[in-house]
Amino acid sequence: MDSQAPALSEQVRELVRERRIDPRHDAAAVRSLALDVVAEHERRSLTGVVRAIDEPDLVVGQIVADLSGFGPLQSYLDDPAIEEIWINQPDRVFVACDGRHELTPTVLTASQVRELVERMLSSSGRRLDISQPFVDAMLPGGHRLHVVLEGISRDFAAVNIRKFVAKAHSLDDLVTLGSVDDATATVLQASVLAGLNIVVSGGTQAGKTTLLNCLAAAIPGSQRLVSAEEVFELKCGHPDWVALQTRQAGLEGTGEITLRALVKEALRMRPTRLIIGEVRSAECLDLLLALNAGLPGMVSIHASSARQALVKMCTLPLLAGENIGASFVVPTVASSVDLVVHTAFDGQGVRRVHEVLAVTGRVENGIIESETVFTRRDGLLVRGGGMPARREAFETAGIDLDEVLRAPAPGSGRWAP
Repeated sequence: MDSQAPALSEQVRELVRERRIDPRHDAAAVRSLALDVVAEHERRSLTGVVRAIDEPDLVVGQIVADLSGFGPLQSYLDDPAIEEIWINQPDRVFVACDGRHELTPTVLTASQVRELVERMLSSSGRRLDISQPFVDAMLPGGHRLHVVLEGISRDFAAVNIRKFVAKAHSLDDLVTLGSVDDATATVLQASVLAGLNIVVSGGTQAGKTTLLNCLAAAIPGSQRLVSAEEVFELKCGHPDWVALQTRQAGLEGTGEITLRALVKEALRMRPTRLIIGEVRSAECLDLLLALNAGLPGMVSIHASSARQALVKMCTLPLLAGENIGASFVVPTVASSVDLVVHTAFDGQGVRRVHEVLAVTGRVENGIIESETVFTRRDGLLVRGGGMPARREAFETAGIDLDEVLRAPAPGSGRWAP
C-alpha cells in the first residue's frame, strides 16, 4: 500500500462521519469521496506540497476496501478463483484455489483481525464473546464466516471465510464441468422428478452444497420447497421456496432456534419437498421421521463414502435421547433413504461424483443393504449392478426406469420426460 494511503483513508473516514454515510450499504458514495480526496491530493502534489501517488486508482480501491469492504482481505474476496480464506494468526493468512492452499503475503495486526471480525459480524446479527466463542455467519456477498475466539484457539482468533463460488447451478452444468457424466446425471434427474429421498455425502469442501443445489434445481417448479440449514448457503432459485436458518441464543441465553426446531417447523409449512443443508446431530431423527412419512427430501452429510453416510445416518438419531435405539433407527433409515450420492476430490484436486448408491430397503444383521448404481473407476463413472428400489415412484412420475438406466451415447443430450 502507498505510504500516504492511510492518511487519505482517514480523511475519507472523517467525511463519511460528517455526512452520515453508511459505508456498508453505500459503497458508491464512499468511492466518490475517495476519488475526490485522491484527486485533491494529486492537485496539491503539482505544487510540491505533498508527494504524488504512484497508483491513484489502486489507492482509491484500497480506501473503499478499508471503509466499505473488508480491508486487506477484500481483494481475496473479489477474486473468483479463490475458494476459501483463513487466518491462523495475523501474519499467516492463507487462501485456497482449486482445492490447494497457499500462504499469502498479507500481514495483519491483532487489532486489524479483531476489527475485521467485528465488521463482518455487524451485518449478520450474530455475536462472538466469552460465552459464545464460536460463530457461523453469512457475509453480505453470500460467503460463510466461521470464527473461533482467542482463548479457545491459541493466542489469536481463528477465522475462516468459505466463499460461495459455485460454477454449477444445474445437473447440465455439472456434466459440462466433468463432475458427472450424462448417464449419471440422467439417473439423478429422473430420481429427483420421481421424488426419491437423496443423501449427498462427502468431506469438507467436496462440493456437497453445490451438488445439493443442482439436484434441487431439477425439482419441478409446481412443487413447494422448504429448506433448513445452520447458515444460508443453498441457492437453487426455485420459484416456490422458503429458506430457514438457525439462530444463536441472545445475551440472556434465550431465543436460540436449532436446526431440529426448524425441521419440525418446516413440516407445518405445507412443503412438497424438504431440504436440510446438513445434518450433524439429533435433527437427523426428525428428518428421518419426515421422510418416513412420505415427504420427499434431500440432505447433505459429512462422510468418507456413500456407505459410511448410511452408517452415520443410523448413528446421529441416537443423540436425540436414550429412548431412541438402533432397532428403530436402522430400519427407518433403510426405508427412508433411496439414494446416496458421494462427492469427493480426485487426484487432480477436482470435485467429482464418485459413487451413486441405491438403498434396497432391506436390513440384514443390523446392516442396511445397498447396491452400487455408479462408481468411479480409472477416472470414469461406470455402471454398477444396482438400481433405485422404488420403481413405482418412477412409474407414477411417468418415467421408464429401464430406459433411464440405459447410458446415453456421448453427446446425445439429457433424457427428458
